[in-house]
Amino acid sequence: MAIEGPLKELGIHDVFQLLDLNRKTGVLTVTSPLRHNRGNIYFDGGKIVYANIQSNPHPLGGLLIRSGKITEADLHRARDMQQRGDSRRLGEILVSIDALTPRELEHHVRFQVEEVVFEILNWREGYFSFVEGPLQDVKADATVHVPTESLLLEGARRIDEWSRIEKKIPNLGVVPTLASPEAGADRVIHLQPHDWEVLALINGIRNLREIAKRLNRSEFEVAKTVFGLESAGLVAILDPRVSGAISAPDSEFEDLILQAEAALEHGNLDEADRAVEAARSKQAEVPIVAVLAGRLHLARAEFGEAEGALRRALRLDPQLGFAHQLLGNAAALQGRFGEAIDWWQRWLRLGEPDNGDSAAVEETSAALAAAQTLEAFLKRAHG
Repeated sequence: MAIEGPLKELGIHDVFQLLDLNRKTGVLTVTSPLRHNRGNIYFDGGKIVYANIQSNPHPLGGLLIRSGKITEADLHRARDMQQRGDSRRLGEILVSIDALTPRELEHHVRFQVEEVVFEILNWREGYFSFVEGPLQDVKADATVHVPTESLLLEGARRIDEWSRIEKKIPNLGVVPTLASPEAGADRVIHLQPHDWEVLALINGIRNLREIAKRLNRSEFEVAKTVFGLESAGLVAILDPRVSGAISAPDSEFEDLILQAEAALEHGNLDEADRAVEAARSKQAEVPIVAVLAGRLHLARAEFGEAEGALRRALRLDPQLGFAHQLLGNAAALQGRFGEAIDWWQRWLRLGEPDNGDSAAVEETSAALAAAQTLEAFLKRAHG
């Protein structure tokens, strides 16, 4: 069984229910060009056994440290063992060095999977694709089987809670800023450690999505915390869209982005060009438009134009990992292997390879190794 389509026609909750009711085994991939993101959910007999997301806001190491289960030294030791050739997953190594118990590992892996699924359940735009078949190369740190129905129920509860939060936090692009000292000056407010973590990153510039990424916490959790801080009078919420800095994405713009993505995937460059130009005319300041323009120029072997578009994307969003990878491709195609190596290494650092797109990571790592070998050879040859 293979099913696919846009989320506008079949919502993600309906997709999950379909796979659960039919006890399907396989991999569900959900992509969101507007979020520059992609997630994979692995089903076994209708139950979820693993999930990852390209933006990787929930790496296992960060979760374990934040919960106090392991120390920075434990994580460093496990990572060092991996770098020295230990092929085991991070969780397995942490158990083997007695940093945590197998039961604790299973609990946190389950939490990690649930948070990824909850985030994807909030997506309303993009595409889904389910490929049925035996699961292979599931990179879970522990074996879990999470009932899909329970996740859908919790997801629905969170959506209800979002309906309350969104009165003050309409989108994840809002920017929290510290309130004036007079606000709530006569009140005694007790903050929890997770409140202080968020409060420490509020500078009037970072939006909620950026704060969540820096803290390795779910966007829902951060939005909920900021909602509480705003209610307590500690922060104020600014919406750049209302102030005119960024116009709100509309359904036509979303359709144009999806059309450009699909056209590029199928090599229809003229169609992709029309869609990119139409999207640019509507919202030129959205980073994905510049990324798509860069991909289009690369496909046409217009390397200078591709670099210009991709550098623009990074000016709009410096953490846009995909743009770093594409800039490495553009440099390599022009024989500038030293630059390509730098861009690819930046992408691998930003992309959290353990839970990202494993195929892209493997391909880029192989290209990186080849470029390093070739650069070293050329230096010796001309030395």
